[in-house]
Amino acid sequence: MDLFIVAFQLIFDPYVLLVIILSGAFGLFMGAVPGLSATMATALLVPVTFFMPPVPALASIVTATAMAIFAGDLPGALLRIPGTPASAAYTNEAFAMTRKGQAELVLGTGLVSAVLGGMFGAVVLSFTAPTLAEFALKFSSFEYFWLASLGLTCAAFVSTESPAKGLISLMIGLLIATVGIDGTTGYPRFNFGSVELMGGINFIPAMIGMFAMAEVFRSVTAVKPAPKVEQRTIGNIFAGLGKVLYRYKVNLLRGSTIGVLVGALPGAGSDIAAWISYAVAKKFSKEPEKFGSGHVEGIVDAGSSNNAGLGGTWVPALVFGIPGDSITAIVIGVLYVKGMNPGPTVFLEQPELIYAVFVSFFLANVLLLPLGLFAIKSAKQLLRVPREVLMPVILMFCVVGTFAINNTVFGVGIMLTLGVISYFLEENGFPIAPAILGLVLGGLLEESFMTSMIKADGNLLAFFERPVAAVLGIITILIWLSPQLLKVWRRAREVRPL
Repeated sequence: MDLFIVAFQLIFDPYVLLVIILSGAFGLFMGAVPGLSATMATALLVPVTFFMPPVPALASIVTATAMAIFAGDLPGALLRIPGTPASAAYTNEAFAMTRKGQAELVLGTGLVSAVLGGMFGAVVLSFTAPTLAEFALKFSSFEYFWLASLGLTCAAFVSTESPAKGLISLMIGLLIATVGIDGTTGYPRFNFGSVELMGGINFIPAMIGMFAMAEVFRSVTAVKPAPKVEQRTIGNIFAGLGKVLYRYKVNLLRGSTIGVLVGALPGAGSDIAAWISYAVAKKFSKEPEKFGSGHVEGIVDAGSSNNAGLGGTWVPALVFGIPGDSITAIVIGVLYVKGMNPGPTVFLEQPELIYAVFVSFFLANVLLLPLGLFAIKSAKQLLRVPREVLMPVILMFCVVGTFAINNTVFGVGIMLTLGVISYFLEENGFPIAPAILGLVLGGLLEESFMTSMIKADGNLLAFFERPVAAVLGIITILIWLSPQLLKVWRRAREVRPL
């Protein structure tokens, strides 16, 4: 308790509070602009943190990240263009709600779910960090293979139309993920002699191309006017929200829990947690047929999972110095610069600074409510802009955001190419979400499979020898076989004598 009191004193210093507020505004801007992700916001803050003491430096990163992850929902809901990778899982759902005139509900649900999920993640981080980190470190390549397989199985749930087309889209995403140097053999694949392609396809340009550019192409080539968004203004975003959150309180808890657990796994992060949460929401929903047409249930699950995953990713970073995602990989560097070497000893040597970080998580999520409301009210102007004016502006932001990632024109070319491919896929009824999912998890799936096969000397039974791997493997295989098992069970019931 004494440590928390000291931590509160460190955080509620006027200078630290000013840094947190400015970082929050910066994070909202970075997350709302397609291409300028939460990772980029963190990277751009690093040079500034060199001139700060440890507490404001880490608090600024925590706040900017939390704001950026939520802000990615704004262009996703209003324009069908996810601002950050973590928002891509439910962009179609959110935009469908906006088209039905439910912009207030989707944005209000996303904001409050993000705040509550973030609070849940902060509580877990503060009180169970060592335990969760110990659990996460038990994951070897075998467990990661089944986790990636389970995540890819979500493609069957996020494909609302034809499962076959969803599977083809997933395979396209996995194919794109194989471009570059093979991590096991070091051999270049599908690079066609291009040095740039040897590094693989960066996820951010791919996501911008598959969502944003496809939308731009659709607007330009449309013979008929685009479906009109019924809502031109955004009113009270909290109207009716209490009823929604009460109805889906189990979803809120489930999404937050998935976010923390997946976030605590090194290399997983909020992006994967959001996909898994959305798919689980659809699988266990009483109204699965409503998903994809603008249903708020998936927003509650995935929205809470996003920000809860943020707290989870800091668990292995602080306790063992292992990054949970790309953001905490940057954070670990900042910790070393500030003399806070991550690991179990940091809780003994500088506990007051670690507890100050915990308090900053709570404060960042509290500030997310008013700052997020301000961002939503500012973003409502997008609904009033004619699409023929808005689309060239979006195109400019897409090009600038993609170029800013590596300062190369090559990324812009990748974005345009995948935009054209996605446009033709969607025009022919192929969903884009499974392709994005394949791109996200393809690298993890391949690397963990190859590593496991080398460890096991080609013995496939080794994938079931470890307890956690066996449980994940059995669950995944049962999900794969569930359609056939249900068919057999129904047939058995029909022939059973009365």
